[in-house]
Amino acid sequence: MPLHTALTVICISLACVAGNASAQNIYTCVDGKGRKITADRPIAECMDRTQQELNRTGTVRRQVGPSLTAEERAVQEEKDKAAAEVRAREAEEKRRDRALLLRYPTRAVHDQERVAAIAQIDEVIKASNKRTLELAEQRKSIQAEFEFYAKDPAKAPQALKRKVEENDNSSAVQKRFIAEQEQEKKRVNARFDEELVKLKQLWAMRESPPAAAAAKPVAKN
Repeated sequence: MPLHTALTVICISLACVAGNASAQNIYTCVDGKGRKITADRPIAECMDRTQQELNRTGTVRRQVGPSLTAEERAVQEEKDKAAAEVRAREAEEKRRDRALLLRYPTRAVHDQERVAAIAQIDEVIKASNKRTLELAEQRKSIQAEFEFYAKDPAKAPQALKRKVEENDNSSAVQKRFIAEQEQEKKRVNARFDEELVKLKQLWAMRESPPAAAAAKPVAKN
């Protein structure tokens, strides 16, 4: 038999013997729930505790593990969880940046939407101011009716008193509503200002040449 063929046969034989010996080894342990588990490979449920590796005769060949203590494992899981949360936040921030850049590709588009948003609020305020003026005129009419009871207001009919109360309430509602809309304008402007800061960075990154290209030396003749 040629030498290289003999060596090949020997290597294969040794690999088979090693494989059979390994296959005959058994791992056993008691997990955290008190269950005794047996398997032909290291047991995942017992990575935090000692496992016994038995040979084919059933005697203990060696003690395995634990890889980590329960406390160490808990700490590692917390670290992994925190790292995953950081990655998720970074991915979400990148997604928002892409969406923002897609919505506002230029400063002009962003400015135009700001103007439109503020104009919409101004229209609402304008309608409320108109209603406030109507209520003021209505109050003048009601006050004119009250002139008949100037000497003794207590004699004024309940219907007329209700008109006064309703007018006062409606006027107060319009006043609060206008104040809320003015605050909404401030919030909208603040949002657009915040977006603009971020967009300026994104626009600059988009328009600036890649670092590698900028650093590339110019060929000399």
